[in-house]
Amino acid sequence: MCGRLPPPGEKGGADTGPSPVDRRRTGSKHHLICDGRGTSFKVITTAAHVNDVTQTLALVDGIPPLAGRPGRPRRLPEALLGDKGYDSDPNREELRKRRILPVISRKGAPNIQGLGKLRYVVEQTFALLHQFKRLAARWERRTGLHDAFVSLARSPICWRRLKKTRS
Repeated sequence: MCGRLPPPGEKGGADTGPSPVDRRRTGSKHHLICDGRGTSFKVITTAAHVNDVTQTLALVDGIPPLAGRPGRPRRLPEALLGDKGYDSDPNREELRKRRILPVISRKGAPNIQGLGKLRYVVEQTFALLHQFKRLAARWERRTGLHDAFVSLARSPICWRRLKKTRS
């Protein structure tokens, strides 16, 4: 080959799309649902240009059954907090059908008072997740492999949260 580099392979992969930050690169985005302490229940990886509102019901459906109290395990939360990216009337109606109170700021309206303090828990969980350098910048082409790394990263985060609540 006379010192030449091999031709590059297929760029990107599944669940990548144009980044809203850097237009010449493809990227992906994490969508996350967690409880009030920051224990993540479900993380979904999508292309960078996918709207948050399209993943709302998939996140709610991905919550595993939560044991702890006597009786049938609880599957759905009592309320769902979200920023303006999750504002959608059809999603609000669907959440109400599932007996979930949507606490989501409306676009064009002032923010709900005190929602930032509650949303901080989600942003903190994102920050903890992205401390793992492999997740902050996606290197894997296969989404399944990337999701496996996300699951591995969630494990010590959840372990620390559970250890904190028991002490």
